[in-house]
Amino acid sequence: MSTTANQTTYGLVAEFGDEESLKHAAVATRAAGYKQVRAFSPFRVEGLSETLGHHENLLPWLVILAMVVGATVGYAMQYYTDVVSYPMNVGGRPLHSWPSFVIICFELAILFGALTAFGGMLALNNLPLPYHPIFNTPGFELASGNRFYLCIESTDKRFHAVRTQQFLQELQPKAVREVKG
Repeated sequence: MSTTANQTTYGLVAEFGDEESLKHAAVATRAAGYKQVRAFSPFRVEGLSETLGHHENLLPWLVILAMVVGATVGYAMQYYTDVVSYPMNVGGRPLHSWPSFVIICFELAILFGALTAFGGMLALNNLPLPYHPIFNTPGFELASGNRFYLCIESTDKRFHAVRTQQFLQELQPKAVREVKG
């Protein structure tokens, strides 16, 4: 990392005008061996996540686990209250009557799953993100409108300020800028 005026370099960002140029740049960047690469676009670009190496999505597994935990908690809570803590035989039914437990187990599974999906989505996407160094890049506000950005972070093993800038220039972007951290 280079330092100038007490600011470190977060990376270099290239600005593209369309999604095809961004996808081409992402493929070339990964082929060149860069691993710490982020893309910013105003909408989802099909296949871009996989190109940049973001394959595994942990959220579905977390939601399934939370639903199992929710159903287990619901069952254990009802079992404890109906059989252990306050056993009461009503109408000759057995104390451990599992069919009556199903509704609460289902509801708690849905509740735990929904809360985990919401919280997990925020946590795994690093949201809310009140500050990121790339927000200071001139013109970056167009990333929510009509521009596409590809950022190579300075933490990448292959990052070298001059060589990386030359590499990004070869991809024919509209501009290449340094991102201060």
